[in-house]
Amino acid sequence: MRKAAIYRNGKRAGILTEESRNKYIFRYEDAYFADSRQPPVSLTLPKTQQEYESNCLFPFFFNMLSEGANRKLQCTQLRIDENDNFGLLMATAQQDAAGAITVKPVIE
Repeated sequence: MRKAAIYRNGKRAGILTEESRNKYIFRYEDAYFADSRQPPVSLTLPKTQQEYESNCLFPFFFNMLSEGANRKLQCTQLRIDENDNFGLLMATAQQDAAGAITVKPVIE
């Protein structure tokens, strides 16, 4: 199981968990959820205290990944399997991600 902290404009918004290649969970942090000034990380993931579950990486996060030759180059340089979307997301969306969302690995 791997986990990543999801930040919106530098504020920790939630946790994205890969339980297996076929099970992903996203849950908002309680403090982020309680702050009515904070918007959802995505329109497809409205703020709720419930967990979101998916059998593939949520489209919002998948769309943060590079495609084609750029993806191949990133995977080669970072030594990540091209089919490891979660690993690639954690490796490439920590700092220079387009938009307000960044993703940082959680080490337990």
